[in-house]
Amino acid sequence: MSIRQFDVTGMSCAACSSRVEKAVSSLEGVSSCSVSLLTNSMGVQGSASDSAIIKAVVDAGYGASLKGSDKTSKKEDSLEDRESPVLVRRLISSLLFLIVLMYFSMGHMMLSLPLPKALNGNAMAIGIIQMFLAAIVMTINQKFFINGTKGLLHKSPNMDTLVSLGSAASFIYSFAILIVMTINPERQMEYLHDLYFESAAMILALITIGKLLEAKSKGKTTDALKSLIKLAPQKATIIKAGKEIEVDISDVSIGDIFIVRPGESIPVDGVVIKGESAVNESALTGESLPVDKKEGDKVSSATINQSGYLECKATRVGEDTTLSQIIKLVSDASATKAPIAKIADKVSGVFVPVVISIAVVTIIIWMALGESFGFALQRGISVLVISCPCALGLATPVAIMVANGKGARNGILFKTAESLEEAGRVEIIAFDKTGTITEGCPVVKGIYPFSSWSEDKLLVFAASVETRSEHPLSKAILKKFGERESALLPIESFKSTTGKGLSGLIDGKEIRGGNLAFIQQAATIPESAKDLSEKLSSKGETTLFFAYDGEFIGIISVADPIKEDSSKAISELKKMGIKAVMITGDNKNTASSIAAEAGVDEVFAEVLPDGKESIIRKLKKEGKVMMVGDGINDAPALTRADIGVAISAGTDIAIDAADIVLMKSSLIDIPALVRLSRRTLLNIYENLFWAFGYNIIGIPLAAGAFISIFGWKMNPMFGALAMSVSSFFVISNALRLNIVDIRSSKHDIKYIHKKKENKEMTKTMMIEGMMCKHCEARVKKTLEAIEGVEEAVVSFEAGTAILTLSKSVDNEILKSAVEGQDYPVLEIK
Repeated sequence: MSIRQFDVTGMSCAACSSRVEKAVSSLEGVSSCSVSLLTNSMGVQGSASDSAIIKAVVDAGYGASLKGSDKTSKKEDSLEDRESPVLVRRLISSLLFLIVLMYFSMGHMMLSLPLPKALNGNAMAIGIIQMFLAAIVMTINQKFFINGTKGLLHKSPNMDTLVSLGSAASFIYSFAILIVMTINPERQMEYLHDLYFESAAMILALITIGKLLEAKSKGKTTDALKSLIKLAPQKATIIKAGKEIEVDISDVSIGDIFIVRPGESIPVDGVVIKGESAVNESALTGESLPVDKKEGDKVSSATINQSGYLECKATRVGEDTTLSQIIKLVSDASATKAPIAKIADKVSGVFVPVVISIAVVTIIIWMALGESFGFALQRGISVLVISCPCALGLATPVAIMVANGKGARNGILFKTAESLEEAGRVEIIAFDKTGTITEGCPVVKGIYPFSSWSEDKLLVFAASVETRSEHPLSKAILKKFGERESALLPIESFKSTTGKGLSGLIDGKEIRGGNLAFIQQAATIPESAKDLSEKLSSKGETTLFFAYDGEFIGIISVADPIKEDSSKAISELKKMGIKAVMITGDNKNTASSIAAEAGVDEVFAEVLPDGKESIIRKLKKEGKVMMVGDGINDAPALTRADIGVAISAGTDIAIDAADIVLMKSSLIDIPALVRLSRRTLLNIYENLFWAFGYNIIGIPLAAGAFISIFGWKMNPMFGALAMSVSSFFVISNALRLNIVDIRSSKHDIKYIHKKKENKEMTKTMMIEGMMCKHCEARVKKTLEAIEGVEEAVVSFEAGTAILTLSKSVDNEILKSAVEGQDYPVLEIK
């Protein structure tokens, strides 16, 4: 089910995002909801209507709209930093009045700076001026009070509530002192020292500075996404009625012919129908070297034509282009939450009410200890303004956002925040062989003629019979033939025998090509040829035998070479403490040869297409498993694995089933993505340590817990400054991920994984009504979709389903799932 994204307004801290998430999650039909304070957005999955979701957000005290609902706005507009300019204006205005206020309060009182003669000795006038200046600063920053009050009214206090309570408490207390001054004129100068109007204003100004730093830093975390959006060309040159016409990119349709000159960006995805060129695809794949393109090759939008003239046919336009899909993946991933964020979310949900309670208790305790109300109030205000739920709420999402952008720039696309987190924890990586470890494009390795035939003659006859076949091995022979200046021979009565070989007539005589058994039916194979075949097979080569007119004429060996960087990638993974496994349908000799060359730890050979999933299931008993593949038959295994990785050159089905997509067909990206995940996890731990540690130390310090021990006493203004810096620190720390070199193995650490304990348990279900294999498959699929069910062995004949469980699963869940498919459950034991 796809993620619907909404823009959310009015959120100021993690308590706000927690409130919105709770409100939407409680709606009927919502299966998951994730709110990002970082991007002020929300991702929702489920059947609930857009209007119901928006209403839930509004009822919670915030605003919401469907992302992209404004058709006139551009994609980059949603990422535009609109907050910083407003905060800059607010801050400048606040500082102008705050400087004057500080002059009257601290400049005159502490530094004995001169005042106008009319005010000399007039304590009441000085106090009233301070009050009006503070009131002006509070009016300029009225958003804190509006949002804070809304939060209280909706029973969801937030950071603005803490700030506004602290500032308002200082102002109200100072106003009360002013009233006392009017009653006791003889003590006015004495009471002047008890005014805290400057604290009321300074708290707001300092928090605004923090908000500005936070907004600026937030903008940097989305730089990668912004740069991707900016890559999208705005114009295209298409050919209509023989004429070149420049049109908006939105006017290009599938099937249109467009041209790209040297230096121009390719506007949409297409296929080259004329011309040759080198295309720079670094924007999408991270690969700096240009890729040669010729007739029949695919091209992608936002890549740059570097040299020649290209004429292409549009195949994917609008939201379907490669670039648009990348942008969507990165955006959707940022709208999801990593499991590690759950701790911070739980704390954020109760953080503000707890802090308010601590502030009240602090005031009561200090007054009970005999301190003045002014002293106790200052401690309470310090508690309110130093507490920072924002740092907790931003600790995980900022790191996820920066890491997603870093991955996208390197051709690594994470579909969810969870896949980014879990990739660094994998213990086993299983690779499909063909097209993943190997090139997926067999080549001829050797031509071995017999019976006095020459290499050229054998190749001509072999290519002539193979020319009618679409088999990859046939294409390898034809490619080799294309390197020679020879002509194919006409073939008649062509016949393909599945799994065995090909046959036909050349000059009225039978030509055969295929495996040993197939050729032996038509000719006698000498022992030397059999020995040669075994020798070549042991090196991982596939041997094709050929016979003509009842005579054996030779062998052509074909092999699928491993990719240039496969061995290096697997070596790096092993140094990181990860076990490498290869799964293939090839025979054991070929598989062992490829495995030895690539350096994998374990090989599963002769695996049927539907057998990969069961192997992944077994590997999961040893530890957390990542599966890397590219074919249709890899999709079940990609889904079964803890993390599925698909290569973009693979099938759409494999890409849909995967959690991570690699834009290049290069395995060197696998250790890179593991490094990125591990560094992101470390960064999140650092952020959480700071966020929790800051509050654990800061709140007692502000409450005055260390006064009797060290004499440390905190002014509310310093508390506000500390609060401002905390969020800025978390975001700045996350931005360090941008400078991490994910291609370098210099700092790799070998993780020693604890051997996974086998905590599996089994249950047997007695089921009635299953009549055939289709019933078996239906029940099996239903049960294995339940979390905790590792495997279900179902028998319609015995009327049973034997379940292997990785954790305890309630019998009622199992029963209702099966009975929901109309099969009564008699017993579970």
